[in-house]
Amino acid sequence: MPTDIYEKLADYLDLLPAGFPRTEGGAEIRILRQLFTPEYASLAMHLSLIAEEPRVIAYRAGISLDKAEGLLQEMDNKGLIFSIKEKDKPLRYRMQQFIVGFWEQQVYSLTPELVRDFEEYLPVFVNLDIWQKVPQLRIIPVNKSISVINNILPYEKVFELINLYNDFTVLDCICRKEQHILGKGCNKPLESCLSFGMADERNKRLNRGRAIGRSEVYDILNRAERAGLVLQTGNARNAVYICTCCGCCCGVLRSIKNDIRPASRVSTPFRAKPDSDKCSGCGTCINRCPMDALSLNDGRALLNPDRCIGCGLCVSTCSAGSMTLQRKPEHEQSYVPVSLTETYIRLGQVRGKMSLMDLLGLKISSIKDRILSH
Repeated sequence: MPTDIYEKLADYLDLLPAGFPRTEGGAEIRILRQLFTPEYASLAMHLSLIAEEPRVIAYRAGISLDKAEGLLQEMDNKGLIFSIKEKDKPLRYRMQQFIVGFWEQQVYSLTPELVRDFEEYLPVFVNLDIWQKVPQLRIIPVNKSISVINNILPYEKVFELINLYNDFTVLDCICRKEQHILGKGCNKPLESCLSFGMADERNKRLNRGRAIGRSEVYDILNRAERAGLVLQTGNARNAVYICTCCGCCCGVLRSIKNDIRPASRVSTPFRAKPDSDKCSGCGTCINRCPMDALSLNDGRALLNPDRCIGCGLCVSTCSAGSMTLQRKPEHEQSYVPVSLTETYIRLGQVRGKMSLMDLLGLKISSIKDRILSH
């Protein structure tokens, strides 16, 4: 096996929509070495974002079907790739991006060395200019904050998203676990990240996380609101997970908080609106805001709209009723793709890595290999 297999894997990952930028210090290579064996790295480069059967991947990699199935199962168990099992269809596998993707799947496999390398790499990976053009995460307001807003779309209401499903899995928050390993972080709830739909099916099949019902999901979301956690999901209407994130530990929130305009880095259709006539100047909203978007001016709450991500945490605990959420003007609202696949396509196009011809070539290559692998 060539010694530069991890360099090749890094180059391959950089071709995916979210990218995998290189650094002078090589933190990204150290991460790959800790997660992928040379065999895993070699096989990973024969997977794509199109889910395919093991026989297709075995054919492309030039290895036996038995060997391919064994390696794919091992990689799936380690969270390095993503498997899809649909009723009356064979198991299929596709490659995952780094974030959101195979990094979050390491929540139960973190080591101090891995966390240190990730912290070194995170500022390089989160390209805020790209995220402004195509946000990868979407903020869902806490439920108590949107009762007075008219024309709320179903995918903008967290409980309406939850009510579409009957089965759920809850996992630990990888960001809070990372910070605990470094001796930092907070005491916010650890078991708090929710998955449903396709993500829930995979978690149960791989025995990851804990199976829960809808009533406990409600409890977790209500607990998150009380703890001042931001609800985030992938920037798509058809969500399959919800993260409950704190501003002190979450890698994304920490990254965008350093920007002067955090609101432009995530998909959020709302912003807070303070009413100075009602404001009592208690400062509760200031302490709750994860983006430092609020301050006191002459004893009244003052909003910096460029910093507000529309999470609603300031609204739900305003005893004076002076804080509300309002919908942004249409030209300030980010487009929300129907699916994560559409989000990835748009992201790849912005990065110049996935033109329409690239997509067509990827599909044609997959169809050809499916035929030849028979």
